[in-house]
Amino acid sequence: MSTTTQRPAQDLLAADTSMAAVTLHVGDLDAMAAYYRDALALTTLAVEPAGPTTAGSIVLGRVGRPVVVLRHTPGLPAGSRTQAGLFHTAVLFDTEESLAAAVVRAAQHPGSRFVGNADHWVSRAFYFQDPEDNGIELYWDRPREVWQRQADGGVAMGTDWFDPNAFLAEHVSDRAVEHAEHDAAQVGHVHLQVGDIPTAKAFYVDTLGFEQMAAMRGALFVAAGGYHHHMAMNTWNSAGAGPRAAALGLGQVALTVPGAEDVAALRDRLAHRGIPVRDDGLTLRFDDPWGSLIEVAADGAR
Repeated sequence: MSTTTQRPAQDLLAADTSMAAVTLHVGDLDAMAAYYRDALALTTLAVEPAGPTTAGSIVLGRVGRPVVVLRHTPGLPAGSRTQAGLFHTAVLFDTEESLAAAVVRAAQHPGSRFVGNADHWVSRAFYFQDPEDNGIELYWDRPREVWQRQADGGVAMGTDWFDPNAFLAEHVSDRAVEHAEHDAAQVGHVHLQVGDIPTAKAFYVDTLGFEQMAAMRGALFVAAGGYHHHMAMNTWNSAGAGPRAAALGLGQVALTVPGAEDVAALRDRLAHRGIPVRDDGLTLRFDDPWGSLIEVAADGAR
């Protein structure tokens, strides 16, 4: 089910909007950085040492593109599965071969916990939890031309099982596993836990400017430019959750829009809705209704 409707362009995020690196607050920076390097074959792109007033952080990604920022915050408690926050960070791969290589590496790492796989009709996905219990999706998209479009412009998505071992047997190669860090990967979407879906829709669709692409019981999928989803929100574990308490886990969700005019249009929408914004001239930073931090910047501004 979806309810995409025609809306003025100034009320929508640009079609070329994309997801940038997800920031995680972590308790053990060295161990978590080692995990993401070894299990997901990410490479270190930048290191920020801890200072008198700042926590140390490490940026990791593939082929120069950041995927995750790990921020050392050892004083925070572990998050709860019932609170609002991160459901998973979804890492998108260009080919089934590069997805298979990433899955093999993640599955072989002792710090990973494999929690399932699914064919979502538009994509094939594998799910893991990292050593600090942050969700990770590794996935590959089928070509857009084979996605089933709904009459209202949404995308048909479902959840079918497929044999993970058969997939790996067909697509994995020793070379791809050994040299996985040379294959491109990026954050394709981010899936959040929220307290209720109507509030999530009012914020992420009506205010932020995504379009609703699909909905199912307890979940909403939204995107820009006709993608199946750049973000999702669910209440499967977190129905009724209030504002987030400070905890390990999600630190920030980041979006990239094409230009400064797109940032300005969003600034106006947020102001119209009375949402407080931290604006440094390059980026907008604001909280969703549950206190999850969102950052939006023009391409090249970060």
